[in-house]
Amino acid sequence: MKKKMISLLLILALCLGMTISVSAGDTGGFANEYCRVQDQAELMTYSEEAELNDMLDELSVRQKMEVVVVTTNTLDGKTAEEYADDTYDYGNFGYGADKDGILLLVSVGEENICCISTCGYGITAFTDDGIEYILKEMKGDLHDEKYFAAFQTFVNLCDKFITQARSGEPFGEKSLPREPLSPIWILISLGVGVVLSLIIVGRMKAQLKTVRFQTTAGSYVKDGSLDITESRDMFLYETISKTKKEKKSSSGGSSTHTSSSGRTHGGGSSKF
Repeated sequence: MKKKMISLLLILALCLGMTISVSAGDTGGFANEYCRVQDQAELMTYSEEAELNDMLDELSVRQKMEVVVVTTNTLDGKTAEEYADDTYDYGNFGYGADKDGILLLVSVGEENICCISTCGYGITAFTDDGIEYILKEMKGDLHDEKYFAAFQTFVNLCDKFITQARSGEPFGEKSLPREPLSPIWILISLGVGVVLSLIIVGRMKAQLKTVRFQTTAGSYVKDGSLDITESRDMFLYETISKTKKEKKSSSGGSSTHTSSSGRTHGGGSSKF
């Protein structure tokens, strides 16, 4: 009986070990070696860090693209671009064989600088203009040390940019997201338009005080001015055929460079 129990326990242990191995290997395209939030500079509270990590996990899995946030007090003698690229590569971040993803680095050490590194499909989804736009949108909160708010903006914009790229038209110079116009500005614009219209109409009316309505058409024709010397037929209708011009795709992605590991990256940086 004891031998049977021992054998059964061994079998269960073996099955459990196999299950754990399969679960560890079945990552769904992600290596999952490190958390997607690396707050080395301790810019957030523990609750903020946990919430941000949950947001990044949900976004990365849903969009099938790794989205990472890293903060640091030192760049270890590297440029922000080199540090961001190396963190991405040697941290084994990225989805699938092409390591699709984007990493945001915020350095508050020697200088306050924000850097984005993209890889794989991230290079396509985040164009140069798109990266510049994202950095600009976060700059105010980063400058005011509202880091968690800046990271929330980053997550929301990443979601929007990836979704747009999946449609085949990544956000570019002429198609960047725009905030809806404030109702106040709409009212101001309407008010200015009405005032200008009244001024213009008033001036035109003042210039036409000498004009009086005439009952016959002859009153509007100068004597001897009508002299018909030529007549010709005119077609009142015509058929026009139009061919639609092909629209150029803005899916060129961003400019790229090669990291120390030999991998191709896109990206950009900005001080705050």
